[in-house]
Amino acid sequence: MSESARSILHVDMDAFYASVEQRDNPELRGKPLVVGGGSNRGVVAAASYESRKFGVRSAMPMAEALRRCPTLCRVKPRMSHYKSVSNQIFAVFRDFTPQVEGLSLDEAFLDVTASVALFGSPVDIAASIKRRIVEKTQLTASVGVAENKLVAKIASDLDKPDGLTVIRPEDYARKLDPLPVSVIPGIGRETLKRLAGLRISTIRDLRTAGDRELEPVFGRFTRKTRDRAAGIDDRPVVPARGEKSISAEETYDKDLASLDDMDRELLRLTERTASRLRKNRLAANTVQIKIRQSDFKTFTRQRSVSPPANGTDQIYAVARELLHTWLSRNAGARVRLLGVGGSNLAPDEQPDLFAAAPEATSTPVDRTVDEIRDRFGTDALGRARTLDRR
Repeated sequence: MSESARSILHVDMDAFYASVEQRDNPELRGKPLVVGGGSNRGVVAAASYESRKFGVRSAMPMAEALRRCPTLCRVKPRMSHYKSVSNQIFAVFRDFTPQVEGLSLDEAFLDVTASVALFGSPVDIAASIKRRIVEKTQLTASVGVAENKLVAKIASDLDKPDGLTVIRPEDYARKLDPLPVSVIPGIGRETLKRLAGLRISTIRDLRTAGDRELEPVFGRFTRKTRDRAAGIDDRPVVPARGEKSISAEETYDKDLASLDDMDRELLRLTERTASRLRKNRLAANTVQIKIRQSDFKTFTRQRSVSPPANGTDQIYAVARELLHTWLSRNAGARVRLLGVGGSNLAPDEQPDLFAAAPEATSTPVDRTVDEIRDRFGTDALGRARTLDRR
């Protein structure tokens, strides 16, 4: 890499949720495994490498995954546990650089340009990070090393699992050109179909295509898309980007048909969302709900709240009103999926002691429930209204 160039790493944990489960339970090692809800109508959150041999992938409907691999092992997600392991991994990243842009619990960009003088070459740093992650978590990561984020991300996926791939500018044509255009982030399924109709299937095809071919597909983004195909990307690593939203949703084995059932499930989801907001010391300026009907039509509704909310009762009141308003216009609807979320997040700050009393957000009951669940688990305590009276 040239002296003036940036040194960017993209670190991607290998089948993170599934690998954590196999690490914690030796009986699952070497077996096809997915992490996802117990429902056959749910989706796969993560798939082990053993299950990928059968064509099982994340975001695949669980029923399809079971059809492809009848011997599939299923484990329910343990998000708080994965978050704890993720914290260990990100602590390793920050031992080498403060310039860490987290993309998810198991994936991040690192700008190590200023770290070379302390820790050696970018490749040395990548190897050290991989080694330290194994020491602390017994998990493997794949790392891409390049001069920009785009190429580093592509590189990290070329040698999985447990890979370390370097792509230098002088190697772009040789290493990038043969790859399918689908490796470029942002090119979705419909765009791929249109490109296939133009016989554009590889990065080289995209890089050398003319404006007449590309402009009907990409419009004003034609030049940027061609730059991406040439490995050009000047986006900086943006550290400490906060969460944009916090939500919880669930797909049900049996469609929800009664108002009581919908209200009960909405409250359960609200409890999960509000608890996560409080744990992260955040409050939501906007409350939203997500509804998916039995025919897969999906709707979202939202409303601003003031002051920002993280109390269960306050968020539930808004979510319930949004749901009932939607139901009044969609009488007889059967609901396959429900979700409750908070967005436009703000720090949950201590109010001015001398100001007029604010509207209540979290309550002593909320805080007590949080303390009990932190100590004994999320199933240790629940509201009576969330119980199925049948």
